[in-house]
Amino acid sequence: MRRIIQIFIGLLYTATISAQTLEECQILAREHYPEIRQYDLVSQTEQYNLSNASRAWIPQIALSGQATWQSATPTYPDVLSGILKANGVDMAGIRKDQYKVAIDLTQNIWDGGKSKADKAIAKADANEEQSRLNVSLYELQSRIENIYFGILLLDERTAQTEALIKVLESNLARMRSYCNNGTATQADVDAIEAEMLSAKQTLGQIEASRSSYRKMLEIFIGTSLKDEKLSRPALPIIGSRTSARPELELFNAQEKKIDAQRKAINSSVMPKFYAFAQGFYGYPGMDMFKSMVDGDWSLNAMVGIKMAWNINGFYTKKNNLHKLNIAQQQVGVQRDIFLFNSEIQTTKDDGEITRLIKAINDDSRIVELRRNVRIAAESKFKNGVIDVTDLLQKITDETNSQQNKSTHEIELLQASYRLKHTLNQ
Repeated sequence: MRRIIQIFIGLLYTATISAQTLEECQILAREHYPEIRQYDLVSQTEQYNLSNASRAWIPQIALSGQATWQSATPTYPDVLSGILKANGVDMAGIRKDQYKVAIDLTQNIWDGGKSKADKAIAKADANEEQSRLNVSLYELQSRIENIYFGILLLDERTAQTEALIKVLESNLARMRSYCNNGTATQADVDAIEAEMLSAKQTLGQIEASRSSYRKMLEIFIGTSLKDEKLSRPALPIIGSRTSARPELELFNAQEKKIDAQRKAINSSVMPKFYAFAQGFYGYPGMDMFKSMVDGDWSLNAMVGIKMAWNINGFYTKKNNLHKLNIAQQQVGVQRDIFLFNSEIQTTKDDGEITRLIKAINDDSRIVELRRNVRIAAESKFKNGVIDVTDLLQKITDETNSQQNKSTHEIELLQASYRLKHTLNQ
């Protein structure tokens, strides 16, 4: 019931997300990703393994039955048999056909720590699998970020290209007017119209790529974006450069599993103590003399305590422990490699962020200057100082500066979120 309520609440929460922000898309992608269902399966497996380990303390019951024939059985000594016969008593002894229906009951008293070690391994296995799932789902965030920022870049390129088309359309209308007045040639009109058509062609290509990216994001999040415009996320605040990635939790889980396996090896060479009880109905019974006399089936019982110590484990214990030590060292090497690569990536991201911040500081002024140059060029063309090629170049320069500014801003966001992802801040 509790599980059903949790699922219901999760569905309600998911239904309220509109998928317009990066965080909302990441939440939806995580909930929709098929691998999320593995968490419940890992939890169920853990419970079954723990239950199996606990059952080692449940009394073990075994039923058995047998019918045998043997070539020889206990008999009376010849002297005693002669005396009995002399007194008119004929006792044949134990028959060669024998029968038994038995029940055996065994109860652990001390198993050398095996059941405790089995529980520790079950928990460590589940913890490792959950940590591995955390790593996989954490990488999903990076994939969503790449698609999301790709869409934002294409949105900006779309906006800048549309703005370029508007400028070209305005100049085309003005050029046609100049042509009608004889102050411009048809070639000037054609040049601007060709540039405008080229810009529209570019816009079509950008929109096709944008549509493809949005469809990929819709597959990940499991819902339609419709015509909703994705919002530009705020610049993240990143403090400490200490990594808190789920991969480190996975390495810790692997080491804990190795520790549990080490305890299991140590427990395998310990003696084990049991209480037992046995009862059987059959022939012959425990009272052999009685069975020699009457040959009837009888009820018999026995209880006691026994010890079992299998020393075969000592032959391989040392090698098995050495293997676990090597495995632990391998985990340590993998952790060091991961931290090394994370440090390299962090340094690279820091450098990229610094570069982009410097570029953005200059972009606004560049855009302003390019706009002034373009406006002046339009005036110069009207007065016949420059030709249409120079005018188009100034328009292109302004468009490129605006596009560079928008691109640098989104690249700064992407680099900052990549650093955030690298550190899991």
